[in-house]
Amino acid sequence: MLSVVRNAAVASARQSTALNVSRLAVPIGIRRGYATENNNNEEKKQEENDKQQAAAEEKKEENDATKLLSEKDKKIAELQDAYIRCLADQENLRERTRKEIESAREFAIQKFAKDLLDTVDILGMALTAVPETLRTKQAALESELAQDVEKLADQLSNLYTGVSMTETELLKALKRHGVEQDNPEGQEFNPNKHQALFQTPMAGKDANTVFVVQKMGYTLKGRVLRPAQVGVVADTQ
Repeated sequence: MLSVVRNAAVASARQSTALNVSRLAVPIGIRRGYATENNNNEEKKQEENDKQQAAAEEKKEENDATKLLSEKDKKIAELQDAYIRCLADQENLRERTRKEIESAREFAIQKFAKDLLDTVDILGMALTAVPETLRTKQAALESELAQDVEKLADQLSNLYTGVSMTETELLKALKRHGVEQDNPEGQEFNPNKHQALFQTPMAGKDANTVFVVQKMGYTLKGRVLRPAQVGVVADTQ
């Protein structure tokens, strides 16, 4: 009798345990399903957030690149403008320099020409000092002055004085511009400064000495402008 009761109690306990297990099995499965779905949703949200963040970063990089390109374009435009202005300035400078050089070349002798004007004036006065009746040979022979030797000598003296003053003034004008006359008479012959036209032995004079000057020499600031044309004493030996 006791064994029957015991067996019935064990069977009842087993049935009760099976029911409890079956009751617990459904919620665990459901909970696992909810957990998997939640994980999927979180992964999708994370992926969307990552995509949004990547898109935002890409857009930011694109905006930065656009801004940088805009700044570069602006800088290039400024450099091009500066380059064009520089070319224009250089062209203007070349044009001004060319005009200045051309003007300097055309008016280089302006001061020299101005200094010669006084010489021309003196020469004109010297020519004016000669009476019209003596300016041609035929008129001079027929004039009364030709019969008066004293008056004729005065006219000739005045003419010489005027021409001499002209030469003096002309030499002064040349000297102001660095041109100086060279009279080598009595000096030793120098082939770098003198041009020997002839040689002849002369008693009482040293050989290779200039004894006559047919044309004066001229120097420009120390450089030979024209050598003096001279006669040189020859060596008798």
